[in-house]
Amino acid sequence: MAIAEVTVIPIGTGSTSLSAYVADMQRVLDTQSNITVQLTPMSTIIEGDIADVLRAIHALHESPFQAGAGRVSTSIKIDDRRDYPTSAQYKLDSVREKLSNGTSATTAKPQ
Repeated sequence: MAIAEVTVIPIGTGSTSLSAYVADMQRVLDTQSNITVQLTPMSTIIEGDIADVLRAIHALHESPFQAGAGRVSTSIKIDDRRDYPTSAQYKLDSVREKLSNGTSATTAKPQ
């Protein structure tokens, strides 16, 4: 499963506020299938098969143009791990477990 962190920035909107664009983009994501989405204060996390994730990112990138933005800058980070089943929640749980039991990078077993 792929996990992508996506930040879409509309440029040339005439305002410093972007929350209306973010709301529109979340509505676009609601129409996408086979993905899980988590909105964060600075980006959006999308999980799913890489083809579905990339399709959703394309729709996100187009959304501000449809709302009148003259330019859009999109940053994408993708973690596509295929040797071990994972998810955003698994990654968080793994770190929390290591915090609670005192495991460090020098004592942890690779997964």
